[in-house]
Amino acid sequence: MIYCVEDDQAIRDLMIYALNTAGFEAKGIADGEGLFAALREAAPQLILLDIMLPGEDGISLLQRLRREPAWAGIPVIMATAKGTEYDKVIGLDSGADDYLVKPFGMLEMVSRVKAVLRRTEAKPDAGIRSMGRLRLNLSEHTVFSKGVRVQLTLKEYELLKKFMEHPGRVYSREQLLRSVWGTEYAGETRTVDVHIGTLRTKLGDCGNYIETVRGVGYRMEVNE
Repeated sequence: MIYCVEDDQAIRDLMIYALNTAGFEAKGIADGEGLFAALREAAPQLILLDIMLPGEDGISLLQRLRREPAWAGIPVIMATAKGTEYDKVIGLDSGADDYLVKPFGMLEMVSRVKAVLRRTEAKPDAGIRSMGRLRLNLSEHTVFSKGVRVQLTLKEYELLKKFMEHPGRVYSREQLLRSVWGTEYAGETRTVDVHIGTLRTKLGDCGNYIETVRGVGYRMEVNE
């Protein structure tokens, strides 16, 4: 999913059409408030962000994104109608991955999107797992819920990692027990229920992402 943050509906619709034609799923957003509302639902692959927006401008929105651990790693391409070197420098210094100068062609936009996605997917921090407002960093072994770091035990972390790597998949208690505790573990499946309970509590509102599937086990998906 690619978010297109552009207040001009005609341009926004054209961007979405071009991205859809190129095989991408895209969502149009008119302003910063809409962007953060969408981010609370799900993190996109990339954000196309116009600098000149009503209310909070694109540079300020980008800086907010980079301060939020849950969204700091999302690639951002800035778009500016001014085309000045100042806008380009400020955007890149604020954490933008690339920029487009209006009026830009749709083929150029798609090409830039593909190039940025190739670069960011090759980065070492590809070990980031995001779901809704949850973010798990495999290399740092950290978890953030709504931008706040959460301290988990090793087993809680492994459970969360299992769920986030396979969103929507249902796991039985026996599968989770074997996967997280190992085949030699002699404990009962009740152990899984206890750890799921503490994990939900520590994740706060995001704990609701972990659903109980009656008679089967558990799965994780965004249901906000």
